[in-house]
Amino acid sequence: MESRMSRLIRLCNGKSMPLVGLGTWQMTNPQQDQLALEQALNVGYRHVDTAYKYENEELVGNAMKKWVDAGKGKREDLFVVTKLPWIGMQADKVDHFINLSLSKLQTEYIDLYLVHWPFGMNYRGDDNVAPKKDNGDLDLDLTTDLLAVWKAMERQVDAGKAKAIGISNFNSQQIERVMKIARVQPANLQVNDVKCNYYNLNGDAILHFLILKMYSLLWQVELHTYFQQTELRQTCKKYGITVTAYGPLGSPGRGNAKERYIPALMEDKLVVSLASKYNKTPSQVLLRYLTQLDITVIPKSSNLTRMSQNLNIFDFELTPDELDEMTKLDKGEDGRSFREFPSAKIHPEYPFPY
Repeated sequence: MESRMSRLIRLCNGKSMPLVGLGTWQMTNPQQDQLALEQALNVGYRHVDTAYKYENEELVGNAMKKWVDAGKGKREDLFVVTKLPWIGMQADKVDHFINLSLSKLQTEYIDLYLVHWPFGMNYRGDDNVAPKKDNGDLDLDLTTDLLAVWKAMERQVDAGKAKAIGISNFNSQQIERVMKIARVQPANLQVNDVKCNYYNLNGDAILHFLILKMYSLLWQVELHTYFQQTELRQTCKKYGITVTAYGPLGSPGRGNAKERYIPALMEDKLVVSLASKYNKTPSQVLLRYLTQLDITVIPKSSNLTRMSQNLNIFDFELTPDELDEMTKLDKGEDGRSFREFPSAKIHPEYPFPY
């Protein structure tokens, strides 16, 4: 039974977010990826991470509807994350874009609505999620007001369209600014070993889930063993903000998106050694390391075997010494994989140090 457990982080609104979710970036194939999303729900995923920018919210919505209509579960059994796009980074556009996401996802509410990036682009009234100028540079909206956007996000909670809100790809200074004016504050209330009930795929057996912590504001960012985001995690801890790691396996499929060589994380000698010790895959070791730090992970995969493996990480535990050794693998900024949008560096809210 332990291997089927999915540990949760409970939010102050009473909802619980599974520590392991399915990342869906680049999943846009209406046949192959639609099937993968359906399979993910069938093998036990209850946390799905999408975004308006990914242009796959309709696929996610179709998979959820098919799963619910088949009687395999209820909408409230699922935790759905989507994000406000660059082109929606004006306070008066937030309502418009969350409504579009709600329609595409075929749902009345979003469990967690994130500000995807702290900088905005000019909205042209069409479906172009990353508009560019004639010279190929991003068409940036240099007037982005993060605090006004955050207040508009809070109004989505008031309206019941979002159960919780959060931020993605913000730096420590931007988080501090938001927290100074935030009306939807983190609860800073922690509970341990609290159990709740959840139905399995057939609805005929009950599994127990361990709820780790209670938070209301969430933060999503690239984070993995080679890039552990220590300073940002300290800022989040200060405010009781829970952290979700995208790219938790080091983004092995990104190829030419990297500007320089970064060693393959899943081939690291320590990771491979621990995988052998626990009879697990390197991916499972990497995900277990982060979840033992109470970090939510959203690995992306459309392969049924790997999806199942990524979910099945709670039947072993790294020792304190092993956790320390994994922590020592951090390469700081040299481990960062996501280094896109060079033309966005001129934006006053560009969040990165490069």
